[in-house]
Amino acid sequence: MVDDEARIRKMLVDYLEEQNIRVSAAANGAEMWAYLERGPVDVVLLDLVLPGEDGISLAGQLRRRYDLGIIMLTGRADVVDRVVGLEMGADDYLTKPFHLREVLARIKSVLRRTRTSPSGAAKESETAADPVFRFEGWTLYVGQHKLVGRDGQEVPLTTGEFNLLTVFAEHPHRALDRDTLMDLAKGRQWEAFDRSVDSQVARLRKKIEPDPTNPTLIRSVRGVGYLFAPEVKRG
Repeated sequence: MVDDEARIRKMLVDYLEEQNIRVSAAANGAEMWAYLERGPVDVVLLDLVLPGEDGISLAGQLRRRYDLGIIMLTGRADVVDRVVGLEMGADDYLTKPFHLREVLARIKSVLRRTRTSPSGAAKESETAADPVFRFEGWTLYVGQHKLVGRDGQEVPLTTGEFNLLTVFAEHPHRALDRDTLMDLAKGRQWEAFDRSVDSQVARLRKKIEPDPTNPTLIRSVRGVGYLFAPEVKRG
């Protein structure tokens, strides 16, 4: 966890260690990178306001360099801060002051979404039964958390992007409103004014649409939400 307030670091470390979660505490980005070099990390709790590089910048760098969960911590109630954090690759956010049990619940939720498949030999044997979706030259391997293009190259997706694309592939040719998309993709309640789905869709379009300014795969449905237009083959 990365927070410049020593009181918050101690409070969270003490509580999470009581829940059998191993925690390293950093006061800034430099300390965070030092911990990450020492070994694998599953989730980063990242404060928005930090000395030096802020949490938004660090979230973007984390998403490009590591496959891990990111939960933003913010003392601001402004929805813009939350959306920007999600756009940079965060999986979730918490607004201060927060309840410790909620922190634990969010960590567990992100872990469930990011640990989508086992590793090594077990992964190969078990993914045969996992769904694979093919559309417009793209192949989405759900069990392997992987999207591959027509050229055979993998396109990296954040957890939020992957979950949203999976929902679209499972429900093609059906107009889905934002609340339905959020419930299916995240499996938890969202605030009605949260516009993170729009941000995730915009990012997905940049990665899979031939022309993101004129989308043909993920279409907007006025007054409803979005519709996944291509023919999808499963298997």
